[in-house]
Amino acid sequence: MDLADIGVTGLAVMGRNLARNLARNGYAVAVHNRTASRTDDLVNEFGGEGTFIPAHEVAAFVASLKRPRRAIIMVKAGAGTDAVIEELAEHMEPGDMIVDGGNAHFADTRRREAALRERGIHFVGTGISGGEEGALNGPSIMPGGSVESWEALGPILQDISAKVDGVPCAVHVGPDGAGHFVKMVHNGIEYSDMQLIAESYDLLRQALGATPAELAEVFREWNKGELESYLIEITAQVLDQVDEATGKPFVDVVVDQAEQKGTGRWTVQSALDLGVPVTGIAEAVFARALSGHPEQRAAARSLEGPSLSGVGGRELIEDVRQALLASKIVAYAQGFDQIAAASKEYGWDVDPGAMATIWRGGCIIRARFLNRIRAAYDADPDLATLLAAPEFASVVNAAQDAWRRVVTTAVRIGVPTPGFSSALAYYDGLRRDRLPAALVQGLRDYFGAHTYHRVDREGAFHTDWSGDRKERATGS
Repeated sequence: MDLADIGVTGLAVMGRNLARNLARNGYAVAVHNRTASRTDDLVNEFGGEGTFIPAHEVAAFVASLKRPRRAIIMVKAGAGTDAVIEELAEHMEPGDMIVDGGNAHFADTRRREAALRERGIHFVGTGISGGEEGALNGPSIMPGGSVESWEALGPILQDISAKVDGVPCAVHVGPDGAGHFVKMVHNGIEYSDMQLIAESYDLLRQALGATPAELAEVFREWNKGELESYLIEITAQVLDQVDEATGKPFVDVVVDQAEQKGTGRWTVQSALDLGVPVTGIAEAVFARALSGHPEQRAAARSLEGPSLSGVGGRELIEDVRQALLASKIVAYAQGFDQIAAASKEYGWDVDPGAMATIWRGGCIIRARFLNRIRAAYDADPDLATLLAAPEFASVVNAAQDAWRRVVTTAVRIGVPTPGFSSALAYYDGLRRDRLPAALVQGLRDYFGAHTYHRVDREGAFHTDWSGDRKERATGS
């Protein structure tokens, strides 16, 4: 029988659309789903788009693949993923490839890659961003795994990825869990980006009494300039939407509880382990958590807030635009810091400029200024922080007065802006010559003899706080 170039198992929306994307690009695609009817439905409905080879059993699915076999699994992350991987691996041979295109935790991907490597099978943890539309029309693709697997998979993944200026939005990220790690941080930045957009909307609506439709026009105008991005574009569309049943703005009939699937939380947990301050992402995760506690919010309705009178005029719109731009830059800077820290910790050698390149198209956080991020890392691959790059430093420096006015206004009228506030605090903390951490370290030495270092000599020291209060050197 004819053999498939590549296979997809797990045919929910993402898997189905990815299989269609492959077929549309001229690849013969083996398709399989645990529920056989879903496989048949795909072939019956979209069989005219290309060559699909359906299989109702895993053994038949694997047997229908050309050697070395390339099988993409698109299933919900978790214990079920291990079961699917093992079932596939039982029918595979050394040199074959299993590609996990779900949002798996990078630590799980590292474990799976090591276990399958011992059996001679390549395991490729692959981040895929762009949602169902991207999966069908061209996503941003972040594969990890071995160099050998990239040589076999790379041309296919680049063919089906989004293209910007003719450049595919797919590149080999690094070994084992690097691809899924970078996708995780991508999602964390996405959390922060959406939180900042929501805060911009909320502050302008509360301060100016603007309607969602009026604010849609503001976001539409912003999307013509430096803030141009997919998320700004669709924000205007969501704010413009009118609920058919009630005639009210769509945003006013949606329950104000933001859900999450875990990648933002994973990003913050990993950042804590690596010692990297991703404050914007953390605040976005916590803001969703707060929204998800309606019983606490209801109990707090009697708490008083300030008056909303005298909050300013239309000039606030420009201030919020500048604050949003500066805060978004901070979010990306923190995300790239985390990728750099993980790359060093796990020996991945991730190229930050390449990540900016593949995020320019297909993915949720695609934005105009990713070109500038790429240029910044091209100019200085060892850039300590994106905020130190001259072009970005000039933007945030120029925005700081507006940024401070926005945070001040929000505090004055009682509108919570944890994203704006934490980004500004990070900016201020980063630029300071000295931080109050010196006092924190003194307190730690006082109650726990944790020692401290001095600015004027090498070594570690401890003061005998409960005794003669003399300082003694304790070593390095």
